[in-house]
Amino acid sequence: MSPIRPMTPPAGQRSPLRTRPGSPAPPSGARALHRRANAMRRLKVLGVIVAACLLAAGCGTSSSSSGGSGAASGVLTIDNESGGTWTCDFNPFNLSYISYSLGPVYEPLAFVNTLQSGKATPWLATSWTWGAGNKQLTFTIRKGVKFSNGDPLTAADVAFTFNLLKKFPTLDINAIWSVLASVTTQGSDQVVMTFKTVSVPSFYYIADQVGIVDPAIWSKVANPVTYPDKNPVGTGAYVVSSSTCTPQNIKYTASKHYWQPGRPKVGTVNYPAFLTNDTANTYLANGQAQWGSQFIPSIQSFYLSKSPDYHYWFPPVANVSLFINLTNPILKNVAVRQAMAYAIDRQKASSIGEYGYEPASNQAGIVTPTFASWLNTSQAAAYGNNYAYNPAKAISILQNAGFKRGSDGIFQTPSGQPLSFTILNNGGFSDWVAAVQTIQASLKAVGIQVTPENLAATTYESDLYTGKYQLGYDSETGGPTPYFELRQWLYSPNSAPIGTAAGSNFERYSNPATDALINEYGATTSAAMQHSIVDQLQKVMLQDVPVIPVTEEVDWFQYDTGSFSGWPTQSNPYAQPAAYNYPDWGQVMLNLAPKG
Repeated sequence: MSPIRPMTPPAGQRSPLRTRPGSPAPPSGARALHRRANAMRRLKVLGVIVAACLLAAGCGTSSSSSGGSGAASGVLTIDNESGGTWTCDFNPFNLSYISYSLGPVYEPLAFVNTLQSGKATPWLATSWTWGAGNKQLTFTIRKGVKFSNGDPLTAADVAFTFNLLKKFPTLDINAIWSVLASVTTQGSDQVVMTFKTVSVPSFYYIADQVGIVDPAIWSKVANPVTYPDKNPVGTGAYVVSSSTCTPQNIKYTASKHYWQPGRPKVGTVNYPAFLTNDTANTYLANGQAQWGSQFIPSIQSFYLSKSPDYHYWFPPVANVSLFINLTNPILKNVAVRQAMAYAIDRQKASSIGEYGYEPASNQAGIVTPTFASWLNTSQAAAYGNNYAYNPAKAISILQNAGFKRGSDGIFQTPSGQPLSFTILNNGGFSDWVAAVQTIQASLKAVGIQVTPENLAATTYESDLYTGKYQLGYDSETGGPTPYFELRQWLYSPNSAPIGTAAGSNFERYSNPATDALINEYGATTSAAMQHSIVDQLQKVMLQDVPVIPVTEEVDWFQYDTGSFSGWPTQSNPYAQPAAYNYPDWGQVMLNLAPKG
C-alpha cells in the first residue's frame, strides 16, 4: 500500500488533498484545504487586489539584483491569486505553507516529473537502489551541498529530517511512516529506509515531497508542528526571511551557498499577494508580472493579444468526474452507468464549462496527452471508442436492460421507478455549475433525469465524503503515473461505509480482484508490469464504469518570453509549470534566465 499525497498550495490556491494509506478518512482539515485549493482553479466572484504590494513591495521588473550567486540578476514576478495576504510562514511540513518553500528554499532528495511519467532526477541524492525484495531503499547523498547558513549537508541531516516526521506525526503530511519502519545512516553518505511492507510508489512521496532541513535549527525547535519558520534555512537556490516577506509580497533572493555552479540566474523573485483572479489577471496582462498561474477567461483577447511575447500552456494533470453512488439500487446496475457514460457530451462540458481550456476526458481515465503512452487504445476501442458520445447507444443499452420510457420521456425500472437523480456539486465553482448543466441536458436527451444540487462547499464536501448523494461532481489528485488517480477511484480501503467520511473512492467501489491489482502495482519496480496493471485497471473503468471522467484538470500557466527564457513548454515539459506546484516551481526558477 502506498501513500496518497496531500498536495497543498498556498492558502486559497491550489491542489487536492487525499487520504493516508490504511486510513480511509482524510487527515484533519485536509479536505477543506482541498476545496480552498481548487477554488483558485475555478471561476470566482471578483474582488479587489492587495494593492499595497504594487506601491511598497517592489513587485515589478524595473530594478535588478546581483543575487547571492554572483551571476544572478533581474527580477521575476509571479502572478497568482493567493486568496489572501501572506502569513510569512515557510514551514515545509505544514500543509498550508509548504508551497511557499518546497522547491526554491527546501529541496527534496530527487525530483519526480509528473509530466514525464514519473521520470526521477537525482537532486540532494545522487542515486538510490531498492533491495531486500523492494523493502529497503538506499539513497546516496550528494557531497558539497550547503544549507543557506553555510552548514554542510550530510546523510545524518537527511535521516534527522525523516525521523522528525516520525517523532511528530502531524508533520508527516504524506503518511510515509505508515509504510516506513526505520530510517538510518549507513557509512558517511548513505541513508537506508526500511519498509514495513513493499510500497514502491511511496518513492514519489519520500524522494520528491520531503524538504530536507538543518538539524542545527530544527533540533532546537520545541514544537515543529506550530513552528512558523520565519527565517528558513534550506539547501535551495533561494533564501527568504522575515525581513523580505510582508503580508503583501514574498521576496526570494539568490542564495550565496547554492551547490549548482552558475545557478540560479534570476537574482530576485517577487510573489505578490492577490485576493482575486481579475486583479491578478490585469496585473499580468499589463506586463507587471511574467509568470501567471491562474484562470483567464477569453485568454486570447485579454492576454495573448497584448504582446507577441505572451504565451500559455495548460497541461492536463487529472480528471474532473461524475461520481456514482454504487449503493443506490438503480445506479448499482452497470447498464445504467454505461448508458450515462455514452450519453454525456464531454466535449460540450469542456467547451461550455471550461472555455475549452480543460479538454474532454475519456472513460479509461487516462489523462492525455500527459499519459498518452499509458492509454490502451485498442482496449478502449472495444468499448465504443472509449465511450465516445453516442446517445443512440445509451438509449439502446437501457432498452436492452429492460428499462422503458414513461409518458414524460424518462426511463423507468421494471417496477416503475424513474431514472431520476440529483447531482451534488460545489456551487462556488461556476465553471463546474456550467459543466453540470451540460451533463443534465445530455442525460435528459436519453431519458435520464438529473437535478443539480449546487451547495455550499462545506455541505458539498460532507455529503460527498459520507456518501450522502446519488451523483456527485468532483476531482481527485493526479500523480506521476495514471496509477495514482486510478487507485483513488478504485481501491476499496480508500472508501468507507455510508455515513463515514471516505478519503477517496467516494462511489464506494469494491472489487477484490481490482484491489489485488493495485497492491501488485505497489510491489513492483518493473515498468512493464506497471503498464500491464494499469491496462487492467483501465478495463475496470471501461467495463464497470464506477466513475465517469468528464473533463481534464490542467495546470494554469501563462508566461512572458520577452523578459525571461527557459520556460517549460509542451516540447520541453521539464516540470509542471504553474507556480503553485511544489517542488516543480523551484525547477522552473532554476531554469529561467533574464533576457537582455
